[in-house]
Amino acid sequence: MTSEMEDLYTTSVDAESSAQARRQSQTRPPRALQMPVSERRVLLMAGDVVASGVSVFVALALWAQHAHMAFDLDFIGPQIHWFVILPALWLLLATTNDYYNLRVAARVGASLRRLALIVVEVLVVYLATFFLSQPGSLPRRFIVYYAALSLVLVGLWRAARIFLIGWTGFRRRALIVGAGHEAEVIWQTLKDEAAGDYELLGLVASASELVGVEDAQRYLGTGAELRRLVMEYGVTELVMAYTNEVPQDVFEGLLACYEAGVQVTPMMRLYEQITGRLPIEHMSERLWSLVLPDEAHSLRANVYALWKRLTDIVLALIGLTLFALLLPVLALVITLDSRGPIFYTQTRLGLGGKPFRIVKLRSMVADAEADAGPQWAQENDSRITRVGRFLRRSRLDEVPQLINVLRGEMSIIGPRPERPEFVETLASEIPYYRARLAAKPGLTGWAQVRYRYGNTQEDAVRKLQYDLYYIRHQSPMLDLIIAMKTIGTMVTFAGT
Repeated sequence: MTSEMEDLYTTSVDAESSAQARRQSQTRPPRALQMPVSERRVLLMAGDVVASGVSVFVALALWAQHAHMAFDLDFIGPQIHWFVILPALWLLLATTNDYYNLRVAARVGASLRRLALIVVEVLVVYLATFFLSQPGSLPRRFIVYYAALSLVLVGLWRAARIFLIGWTGFRRRALIVGAGHEAEVIWQTLKDEAAGDYELLGLVASASELVGVEDAQRYLGTGAELRRLVMEYGVTELVMAYTNEVPQDVFEGLLACYEAGVQVTPMMRLYEQITGRLPIEHMSERLWSLVLPDEAHSLRANVYALWKRLTDIVLALIGLTLFALLLPVLALVITLDSRGPIFYTQTRLGLGGKPFRIVKLRSMVADAEADAGPQWAQENDSRITRVGRFLRRSRLDEVPQLINVLRGEMSIIGPRPERPEFVETLASEIPYYRARLAAKPGLTGWAQVRYRYGNTQEDAVRKLQYDLYYIRHQSPMLDLIIAMKTIGTMVTFAGT
């Protein structure tokens, strides 16, 4: 393309951009009301806590009225712990049920369904505690009042949130800066996962990158025009879709916008915050530092590792004790269903690639791989026995791995250990795959509770994204969320 044609292209883009800018600037929202993703989640949590606390207060008042007691400090004092216990339980169950997922929070139907589920779970936890406690130690009417009030108050808060933030000026007005594959990925991710929180205005790239672009209508201008576009469109966030070298005109435009107080967010960080996984397929080898955990050998990391090991030992001992009570029945039905041993062992790779023998209840026919060799289990796999399907759906087949946890070969929470044959193949085809070996494998993990069972390379990539997110962000709170989600999977027989 000649320089005259480039000038003509630039002029036409400028004209279209100016026209769009004039139309949108008439309704652009106040910049001060727009919050980043992390603050939006904090706002959701704060609103839920306030609604839960108010529900506790009103429920206590109703309880006092029904009991013909004075609702004063003498009454509230002995019940003050409920203002901590119930909001904390609410936050835990809400987080476990993805109630702070922006995609869920922006949709009325999905938000109300999750709300009803959380209220039911609060009741189940309370009733379980009630029946295990001494008679008369817990109030019955109070929790019924609380459940009804929290359903109404949190529902009203979420409906107000959707109205105020989902479809008004509270949405972040963003420009994607870049013209490559990364720009397309974050554009589509924001459209699919955070449409209620982000208003995408268009893309901006270097003038040289716009030459020959097929879909040029979404591009509002070049890097040199970035400051002007930001001012005219009321942009509050620029999403940087460059992962390597940034063109000179884009870099200068970004600096000008940053000096003006506009937030500049790397595409990978935003992708990670919204999806809960790392975009490894969009990362070059030079970005290896984004995969490995920060401060892996710091004091905080060492304290967390000690806490996790102690927790593993305690939970493994409790789990194996309970499992021993079920084992005679499980052994009988496995034996009656198909010939073969009760337990099944298999070589897996652990921390640092060290091989060990994993222990499971047998869920397939004996010698299932005698003919075809190592292979992933398929949907409706004929090798899985009738009892084996139940064991897999309830995750009971995994419980004997608590022996591996006691040995220190595994943890309760971590990436699932993979077979050496599969690791060798996948590591040669998927970037960063061996990074999974930087953490001790687990009985359950972030990938298991966030993604369905997979048996293809595409599934392996997606699960690796979740595994690397866990390795990078592992913490007691994330472990607790995974454990709660796993219990939910076992209770509802949603395993595979």
